Amino acid sequence: MSIYNTGKSYNVGIIGATGTVGQRFLTLLEEHPWFNVTALAASKNSAGKPYRDAVNTRWAMEKPLPSKYADMPVYDADADFDIITAAVDFVLCAVEMDKAATLELEERYARAGIAVISNNSASRLVPDVPMIIPELNDDHAKVIEAQRQRLKTETGFIAVKSNCSIQSYVPLLYPLLQYEPIAVSVCTYQAISGAGKTFEQWPEMVDNVIPYIGGEDEKTEVEPLKIFGNVQNGKIVSIKRPKITAQCIRVPVTDGHLAAVSVKFQNKPQTAEIIEHWAEQKGLPQVLRLPSAPRQFIHYFSEDNFPQTKLHRDLERGMAISAGRLRDCSVFDYKFIGLSHNTLRGAAGGAVLMAELLAEQGYIVAKIAAD
Repeated sequence: MSIYNTGKSYNVGIIGATGTVGQRFLTLLEEHPWFNVTALAASKNSAGKPYRDAVNTRWAMEKPLPSKYADMPVYDADADFDIITAAVDFVLCAVEMDKAATLELEERYARAGIAVISNNSASRLVPDVPMIIPELNDDHAKVIEAQRQRLKTETGFIAVKSNCSIQSYVPLLYPLLQYEPIAVSVCTYQAISGAGKTFEQWPEMVDNVIPYIGGEDEKTEVEPLKIFGNVQNGKIVSIKRPKITAQCIRVPVTDGHLAAVSVKFQNKPQTAEIIEHWAEQKGLPQVLRLPSAPRQFIHYFSEDNFPQTKLHRDLERGMAISAGRLRDCSVFDYKFIGLSHNTLRGAAGGAVLMAELLAEQGYIVAKIAAD
């Protein structure tokens, strides 16, 4: 638990509850000490059904469907808007819609006074929408006040989780910004769960590698610059460098995104300094002891063959970042490997941790205080 006693609990709705990330939200929130799931929503095709029938054979988690959600009704995220907003303090949103429709839906909830913690990409580059990795840029939350003025709401807002591909290496670059990285080359090797698939659903991935994931290269190159940026006059201003070039590759792995990174600095640090900064990197989630936070954010392995996806993706309940193979580079200054769990730290777990942080910072407001 946090070192602070808020005296409140929060009601949360899951928008996109039948999808892979929505399912992961439910497994994470089943016994959450603060967050109580009071509404499940999806498309009109699932609306009106008990959750067990709506998800049916699509349940993709290793853990069985929690019984507490099985008989809950599934609402239409659009048509049942009034029912949902009356039942929740905030929503966790992970929908499969085009960007324009997603942005419209999320802003509708925000304007109604509902905090929207989004796993979608539609708002990531909107200047007054914070894109938060909780251990790195919690100060970006202050832009919410400017966003609320734009949306004409007192309590609603949108905050987004960054793309899952960058979770594996951006936390490793962040504590090194003081050395002024100039250029970064990264190749990510991304699990099939990032596409919402299992091997049963995607037999083409067995014994195969696909060197293209639509939109991932661009997100991986652009989103870190916003996370590294600063809030100025009610907007988040991205930094200009490092220049990042990325290749994102789908590999036959169930969970876990691995990144091979090369970086050049304006002021090259020593190897020992890099390892020390990684070991010491922590943020408000660790200081506040938030429920979903890893105790040690970054774990560095000195073994030549670590980190490995299968061995280390679940480190600290899948919420830690693994690093290894730090060594000199003949083209850049250094190269190293990073690893994160894409559906935990990179998706649902990262969104839940962000919600915990924003609740502690007072941005998520409970309608009714706990007794």
